[in-house]
Amino acid sequence: MYVAVLRGINVSGRHLIKMEALRHALQLLGFQQITTYIQSGNMIFHSDITDEKTLENMISNMILQHFGYDIPCIVIHRDELDHIINQNPLSAQLDKDVTFFHVTLLAEKPKSNDIATLREKKHPEEEIFLVDRTVYLYCPNGYGKTKLTNNLIESKLKVSATTRNWKTLQELFKMTSQTVHK
Repeated sequence: MYVAVLRGINVSGRHLIKMEALRHALQLLGFQQITTYIQSGNMIFHSDITDEKTLENMISNMILQHFGYDIPCIVIHRDELDHIINQNPLSAQLDKDVTFFHVTLLAEKPKSNDIATLREKKHPEEEIFLVDRTVYLYCPNGYGKTKLTNNLIESKLKVSATTRNWKTLQELFKMTSQTVHK
């Protein structure tokens, strides 16, 4: 079971894709057990193809061909999502409100480890951690007010990325678990 997250669809009236159309297009790729979560490009599916980069390219190319948008896509196996959730360094800090947790998924492990520059940009009460190809953020003033944006992270780490809130990641994992056990 895989999770695919798209960057920048159905945001502020741009790159509009109906989830039903997206599910249908994924079926044409031969994917099965396709489920979407909310309207911002979160998908769960099964594929016999096991190379995540191949899956990412297939999905990105399909979106370009069917919908005309050049959209970055990150695919992770449900086991990796489980690992991302369980290794969150913020979870051990019991005083933190999880509603302010965000996770930036990176397309690959960054070649540039410019986490120090990112730390310089954060507000004093914010926290940022880089673990493998995941950036964990704590933004108690809200993600909309932080300087630690997806664009900044991509710029400093020199890798494509997309950010989701903690609740979304947990829901996606829950959905992969339910689909696996059907």
